[in-house]
Amino acid sequence: MTSSNDIRATFLDYFRRNGHEVVDSSPLVPRNDPTLMFANSGMVQFKNVFTGQEKRPYVRATTAQKCVRAGGKHNDLDNVGYTARHHTFFEMLGNFSFGDYFKEQAIHHAWELLTKDFALPKDRLLVTVYSEDEEAPAYWKKIAGLSESRIIRIPTSDNFWRMGDTGPCGPCSEIFFDHGDKIAGGPPGSEDQDGDRFIEIWNLVFMQYEEGPPGTRVALPKPSIDTGMGLERFAAILQGKHDNYDTDTLRAIILASAEATGQDPDGKWRASHRVVADHLRASSFLVADGVLPSNEGRGYVLRRIMRRAMRHAHMMGSQDPLLYRLVPALIRQMGAAYPELVRAEKLIVETLKLEEGRFRSLLARGLGLLAEETARLGDRGVLPGEVAFRLYDTYGFPLDLTQDALRGEGKSVDVAGFEAAMAEQKKRARAAWAGSGEAATETLWFDLKEKVGATEFLGYSTETAEGEILAIVRDGQVVDSAPVGAEVAVVLNQTPFYAESGGQVGDTGLISAGEAARINVRDTQKKLGDLIVHYGQVAHGEAKVGLAVQAEVDHARRTAIRSHHSATHLLHEALRRRLGTHVSQKGSLNAPDRLRFDVSHNAPMTDEDLAWVEAEVNARVRENAEVTTRLMTPEQAVAAGAMALFGEKYGEEVRVVGMGHDEAAAEKHGVYSLELCGGTHVRRTGDIGLFRIVSEGAVSAGVRRVEAVTGESALKLLEERDRQLNEAAAALKVRPQELADRIAALVEERRKLEREVSDLRKKLATGGAAAEVETIGGLRVALRDVGEVPARDLKGLAEAILKGGTADVVVLVSSEGGKASIVAGLGEGAKGRADAVSLVRAAAAAVGGKGGGGRPEMAQAGGPDADKAAEALSAVRETLAHGVAA
Repeated sequence: MTSSNDIRATFLDYFRRNGHEVVDSSPLVPRNDPTLMFANSGMVQFKNVFTGQEKRPYVRATTAQKCVRAGGKHNDLDNVGYTARHHTFFEMLGNFSFGDYFKEQAIHHAWELLTKDFALPKDRLLVTVYSEDEEAPAYWKKIAGLSESRIIRIPTSDNFWRMGDTGPCGPCSEIFFDHGDKIAGGPPGSEDQDGDRFIEIWNLVFMQYEEGPPGTRVALPKPSIDTGMGLERFAAILQGKHDNYDTDTLRAIILASAEATGQDPDGKWRASHRVVADHLRASSFLVADGVLPSNEGRGYVLRRIMRRAMRHAHMMGSQDPLLYRLVPALIRQMGAAYPELVRAEKLIVETLKLEEGRFRSLLARGLGLLAEETARLGDRGVLPGEVAFRLYDTYGFPLDLTQDALRGEGKSVDVAGFEAAMAEQKKRARAAWAGSGEAATETLWFDLKEKVGATEFLGYSTETAEGEILAIVRDGQVVDSAPVGAEVAVVLNQTPFYAESGGQVGDTGLISAGEAARINVRDTQKKLGDLIVHYGQVAHGEAKVGLAVQAEVDHARRTAIRSHHSATHLLHEALRRRLGTHVSQKGSLNAPDRLRFDVSHNAPMTDEDLAWVEAEVNARVRENAEVTTRLMTPEQAVAAGAMALFGEKYGEEVRVVGMGHDEAAAEKHGVYSLELCGGTHVRRTGDIGLFRIVSEGAVSAGVRRVEAVTGESALKLLEERDRQLNEAAAALKVRPQELADRIAALVEERRKLEREVSDLRKKLATGGAAAEVETIGGLRVALRDVGEVPARDLKGLAEAILKGGTADVVVLVSSEGGKASIVAGLGEGAKGRADAVSLVRAAAAAVGGKGGGGRPEMAQAGGPDADKAAEALSAVRETLAHGVAA
């Protein structure tokens, strides 16, 4: 049997041999089409190539594209499990020509691959063409030798493809396989075409026109090719099956489901096994591509898919969560072709387990209520809308899950009543909001959110994505457009821009629509929890509601912010390990140029503490461990050892970020740091590059602040310090490594010189003997202006002079630092005849000072005017002349 993996490999290898670039599948979340919820065909990732907005280094490509159809206009969810060929997840094989080859070669490739490489019988194949296309039938006759009877002309839009109301378009040619007259059904275009005899396997789109305003269509200068072959449908043909769910990949998952539940895969619960198999694929691939369950947007569609499968698992009697146990079976089938499944296995398993565990507790109560309500219906076949809404609002039952549950009983739901109940709830919420005090000043945002819904954040997995402008606010008013120079607040349906939250600053960047408009985004903020608002200025063109735009985050800035945010997590854990588990976050800032982290701690951190913490963080950086993200309830996260960070508001589910390895914590969570956090982070700790503490200090009682830098900022800090070091070394004419010794020598040399200068000043101050002694009132008096001798030395100098025996009274005035300092001392011959306190007070008054104090034999004072030292000494003479006893 030809396996699905063999089919995929054969297809890609054929086109590789024929000059096509094998391009990896794009993520399920489109980055280049804001109108699509999920990638639903192979051409999605090449849309801008076809329209000429993007150039690739190749003109031929081939892909195996993963696709999901479960939301918006492409929604097959209700049919999955009950038909042979409906899926939420499927693979689309395709080949593409961007202005290179056209119809003839496309038909040649298709026919050769099908009939030679895959060896399909030629007589079992027939094709359809658009009725107005005369070229395609001619090529089918020439290349494949098909007769006119096996070329069916279709006049409807089924065989004419359009990218949109305007843009590239062209006729199609579809290839069908005939299972034979034992299967009911007629050829395409016939009355019984919906039977299973003739199955479409490949669609060739000939993109040859540009659709303009109504009634206008012109030929493209370089027509292109876009084809699509559903792998599951084609595998069924090659494996001799009439049902996609009987093919190898899906059958393997169905058998795993049957083994886990103990239910016959082809018995009573056949449809439920199929739902589980299909929805497991869709859920796992969506999680691997960054979508997580939520109550809005893509996350809500994922939750609906998960919960539909989980209800079917419950119906089959599974008492414990089931889906996560089937992930290994899926990876065995598809992991080699899609390695992202292998990389994300842990996240997929945890997400499924968490979601099913939570849903089962709601399911039992919800199904009980549904059973009671359906019993009341009696013969009536419609469940009241308000009951369906109560199931949704209270138990998390989406409307389609209730519809699916009633399908087996032949009942339906009053959808209009459901929508009326939903509208009434919004009305009540609006009324409550209007009366909420200061928050009422932002009712504008409430109105907008009610109108446009939450913004889907794509920034965990990308920094660039297309979006649509849903709203523009200018000068506090909602407007439809804004001209060049206008300051605006813009809301998109989806964005890679991170809105300020949890200490991480908002992103900046560019929102553009080519030459039509360009908005420079200077900040991004959140309103009402999940409405992301981009603040900026229209720099070019005109911003308009409804405009498709490219949103691009400033990569360098985001990279620096991520580095600082991730380092904050490592810093937090390092501080706890050094200082104690009492350390907890009290505030933070994660900016592009620095991080600031406030923690509870009562004492200053020592130099040894800071050095240890810095070394510890850098050791974890060098470890280069993967940074993991898991989805959990807050209770589960805390139980696992995760720390909740200050400033975060947590809902029913939280992102839990783990960094580093820790063998001591292996039994609990196995990582160095585990925290609840909704911010953006590096992929590996090594991406932080370098961590450097800049300062540590007090913020308030019991709170210390650590400021640090990482990456480029840390390098700039070290470069600046190196520059300063080199300049200092150059000034001292030594090498940088000799600078410390040289500075120590200079300090010691200065101390020696200061001592020598002090000794000289003392000698000068105490020298001069009798020639410098005056006799006043019979007392020998030494009055001296000693210049800049330090004030602390004056008392010692006075004592030295008195000890020399040449003076009975000594008064010294110094002028150190521009201020006058005065000391007066009396020897034995002056005691009882003079008073040192009176002398310094008289001198102090002359230099602008007040008071003075000490003992009668030794006192000191001072004043601000050192230039009046002579006047101070004259005041002492006058005091002595009038106050000494005869």
